[in-house]
Amino acid sequence: MTYRFSSVLLIDDNEIDNFINERIIQTSGFAEQVIVKTSCDDALEFLRTSAPENIPHVIFLDLTMPVKDGFAFLDEFNQFQDEIKKRSKVVVLSASISPEDINKASSNPYVIRYINKPLSEKYLEAISF
Repeated sequence: MTYRFSSVLLIDDNEIDNFINERIIQTSGFAEQVIVKTSCDDALEFLRTSAPENIPHVIFLDLTMPVKDGFAFLDEFNQFQDEIKKRSKVVVLSASISPEDINKASSNPYVIRYINKPLSEKYLEAISF
């Protein structure tokens, strides 16, 4: 199978959503490898300690998580080296339909798309950059 991306990072505290989304991402040919992190802190640490060539091309980010939410992740992501920010594009994948959340996330310069859960192949096909 030919994959669009070598790897993506999936950040969500819901393990059932992660399982389903990982399967959709892989079986659709979107990405060969899905790195799953169940907290923003774990995801940020992964990005900080990874070699530049191992930084995933797409980050799927849930907004609603305990301890540190998706917006806090975006604030810290903004402080990363330009090399990381240029390589990784953020796709918000959230159950929130709040216009405030959608506008706030969509106005972030690193967010390329806001997708409402559940993820589908149709949504994956629409992701381009």
